[in-house]
Amino acid sequence: MSRELENTDDEPPKWMKFRSLLVFSILLRVFLIVYGEWQDAHMEVRYTDVDYIVFSDAASLIASGESPYKRTTYRYSPLLALLLTPNSFFHRSWGKFLFSACDLLVGWFVHKILRERKVPEKICTYSVMVWLLNPFTFTIGTRGNCEPIVCAMILWIIISLMRGNLSQAAFWYGLVVHFRVYPIIYALPIILVLDSQIFRSGQKPALEDWNTGQAKTPISNTERKTFLFNLSTTLKSLFSRERIMFALISGGVFLACNAVSFYFYGHKFLHEALLYHLTRTDPRHNFSIYFYHIYLHYERQFSAVEKLISFLPQFTVQFALVFCFSQDLVFCIFLQTVAFVAFNKVITAQYFVWFYCLLPLILPWSRMKLKWEGLLCIIMWIGAQTHWLLWGYMLEFKGINVFLPLWIASLLFLAANTFVLVRIIQRHRFSPLFRRYESSTSSKNITKLD
Repeated sequence: MSRELENTDDEPPKWMKFRSLLVFSILLRVFLIVYGEWQDAHMEVRYTDVDYIVFSDAASLIASGESPYKRTTYRYSPLLALLLTPNSFFHRSWGKFLFSACDLLVGWFVHKILRERKVPEKICTYSVMVWLLNPFTFTIGTRGNCEPIVCAMILWIIISLMRGNLSQAAFWYGLVVHFRVYPIIYALPIILVLDSQIFRSGQKPALEDWNTGQAKTPISNTERKTFLFNLSTTLKSLFSRERIMFALISGGVFLACNAVSFYFYGHKFLHEALLYHLTRTDPRHNFSIYFYHIYLHYERQFSAVEKLISFLPQFTVQFALVFCFSQDLVFCIFLQTVAFVAFNKVITAQYFVWFYCLLPLILPWSRMKLKWEGLLCIIMWIGAQTHWLLWGYMLEFKGINVFLPLWIASLLFLAANTFVLVRIIQRHRFSPLFRRYESSTSSKNITKLD
């Protein structure tokens, strides 16, 4: 997609400069929050997400000195309820403004990351528009979903790594894994990229910029050999100072947050906020291919082997993606997130925002043209999702037994996700996030490999 923009002027028109885009995005979100209040008061169908009501109830319990886990279906960190306590004494829409502010922060972080990698301003603006003007993303925060907070923290971790602030990146990584468990999948690629040939004490790591990336084709044989050598040296020097420091700080923050939460809320916190997400078996229909099996066998207890088998495809795909793309860190965690969601036991629409926030960061390095290949991928993904929603509507609102067709629709949705993911990989221009300092010894070893 970036190829279509290469021959255009670097400066975007005045009306679509980043500052104008940000102002428009702010006004749009404020309008939607105000409109949502009106719709909730005057219409049968509520604008506010049902999860927001759960968050607000949990926050109200904390404000009154009780456990947020007295609210059934609250399965999040107590930090979330604590952040929303102003809902009880300031205004019930406080949380929506907080989530929308994080949503805008994601757009600002996307622009900052791309500019630091010397992406032209016009391409930056188009990429940011993919997030800020996406109907799904600007409604998710205004309806009261907390995912923009997680997205903002993940992008801040990337910025901290790019600036060489390992302690800050580690702190926020430990916090985000406590807040939402799924970012644990990023631990391996982050650890692999913390190489002593990249991060030196007191120095900012050198970044591979956009212009360098444009000259590259998909991974060449030489790059593959270089990467394999780097991987072997990484495994040999696994216990480097940078990796140990990152592991200790992030692990310490994660354990400290959990210890404090456990101190105040006991085993209820452990079960609802952590263990529930690892052992979750949701019999309700969702996009996952596993929902039908869970629905048919929900009355009996699932064995440990069955639970392990359901995780096996996820683990296999995750390790394969990390092995192939860990040096291109942002692209790697984007692929990991898409694959994690696609193969998860439970998939809801809010999970899609996890990779939406990373999509603008990879677009400048994509060879895919919006017309026609990009359009085909968009139509296929939205079409498979719409097809599933039609069967879901017949089951949920019409009460028709369509579980088998709905499961087939889930299989088609997985196939669409896989197809789009493969096309994105094929059209991506491999570009490591960091420029590696090559010592004379490593250069000799790579020559031997050749």
